This record gives sequence, C-alpha cells and structure tokens, in this order.
Amino acid sequence: MPSDIPAQEQAGANHHLRFHRASLHLGSVFGDGWFALKAEAFARFFGTPVFLLAQTLIVALWIGVNVSGLVQFDLYPFILLNLAFSLQAAYAAPLILLAQTRQADRHWALAQADAQHREALAEAAAQQADKMLVLMQQNTRLTELTHQLSERIEALTLEIHSGVVRGVKPQA
Repeated sequence: MPSDIPAQEQAGANHHLRFHRASLHLGSVFGDGWFALKAEAFARFFGTPVFLLAQTLIVALWIGVNVSGLVQFDLYPFILLNLAFSLQAAYAAPLILLAQTRQADRHWALAQADAQHREALAEAAAQQADKMLVLMQQNTRLTELTHQLSERIEALTLEIHSGVVRGVKPQA
C-alpha cells in the first residue's frame, strides 16, 4: 500500500516520543544547568525518610552532647541549633518551590503529549472505521453479486436439465 508520506516521516511517526518533540525547544524555567539539577535533586532528598532520620539523629546527637557536658558549644536554649534550622528552612523552601515548578513543567509537557497522542488515536480510529465501512459496503455488493450469479447458474442449470429431459442435447 503506497503512501504519500516520505519514509523518514513514517519512521518518525512510529517513534514512541514523537508527541514530545513539540516541546523540546522549551527550556526549563530555571534552566537545565548543574545548579538547577542539583537543587532539584537536593529538594527531592528533603522529603525522603533517609533525610528525616539523619536529621533526627544529628539533632539528638547535638542536644545529647551539649546537655551531657561532653562539649558545650551550644548550650540550652540551643541558639546555634535554631539558627541552623532557620538557615535550612531559608534554603529548603525556595529549593522545594524550584523542584515543584520544574515538576509542573514536566507534567504540562506530558499532558500536552498525551493529548496529542489521544487525538492521533482518535483520528486513526476514525480512519479505521471509514475503511471498515468501505470494506463492509464492498462485501455487501460482492455478496449481492454472488447471490445473483448463483441464481443465474441455478436457472441455467435448470434450463440445461430441462432441455436434456425433452431430448435436446446441450451443445458443447
């Protein structure tokens, strides 16, 4: 079945990421440089159980060492610890927002690609339905033609047999 579509486009049409090509030219809001990637990775790390357990262990160790008197670099009310938490929060919030924005951009691009994919599937289904309708119409015409020819063959067969019965030999 020849096609008007060049071979390169047909090969590209079968590629699983073909719907993502439209958004490849778009850059990330914060870029794709090392800082944006590291910041996003760091922000993702903030929400992991490993981070929470490590932070809890460090805080418990910090307080335990200072309360026990082994080292007294941050006595009660632990002002240095509060400062560390404030500094962590000051950097964590923007990094988390950065990661969320980048994730929203990825979701938007995926949603657009999914919408294009669904449209392509709907179009392909409509084309298949049109082809199926044409095939069914052709099948109906062929069935009618076959029925007419069968009736004609039956009529000719009856004529031949009735001629043989009356003594007329069929011509060969």
